Amino acid sequence: MNIKFDNTGLVPVIIQDYLNLKVLMLGYMNQEALTKTLEEKKVTFFSRSKNRLWTKGETSGNFLELINWKLDCDQDTILIQAKPLGPTCHNGTTTCFAEETDRGFLYELQKTISDKIDNNDASSYTNSLYKGGINKIAQKVGEEAVELVIEAKDDNDDLFLNEAADLMYHYLILLKAKGFSLEDVEKVLKSRSK
Repeated sequence: MNIKFDNTGLVPVIIQDYLNLKVLMLGYMNQEALTKTLEEKKVTFFSRSKNRLWTKGETSGNFLELINWKLDCDQDTILIQAKPLGPTCHNGTTTCFAEETDRGFLYELQKTISDKIDNNDASSYTNSLYKGGINKIAQKVGEEAVELVIEAKDDNDDLFLNEAADLMYHYLILLKAKGFSLEDVEKVLKSRSK
């Protein structure tokens, strides 16, 4: 690859979360930073303010693990897909662009479910079901799955979609109870697509 570094020897680098494709930050690399990133699989920049190589996370521990990288069509910008090990921004946020929504509503719902359980919300149906134990949760998922199948055989789209939503909601509670998340399921599905 023939990377077009600018006249100061730098190239802009866009960092993107490899799972949700959210843009996390922008930095700059020189050839040495790129080489170190590729060898160590941890994103390293050339810090213009420090005038030295800087591995993201070297003080905070919030490293960016390299997953994939590519050049743009002009070969003057690098896109790195990375796995963030904690907040990316020095302000403690996921992204440096002040956008806190992750991968859409299902991930927000997963977080809400987790919060209700982790905070032991006494008024929450979710927490109440979770406290009932794995058998109760699995039974509820089974009931919702059967209701979805029954509605799939009819022609009422509204009922079908509502049952699908009920199943998804209870499935997320089951994942939480088993100590897993949508991200874990995504990894399995991605591994199957190779």
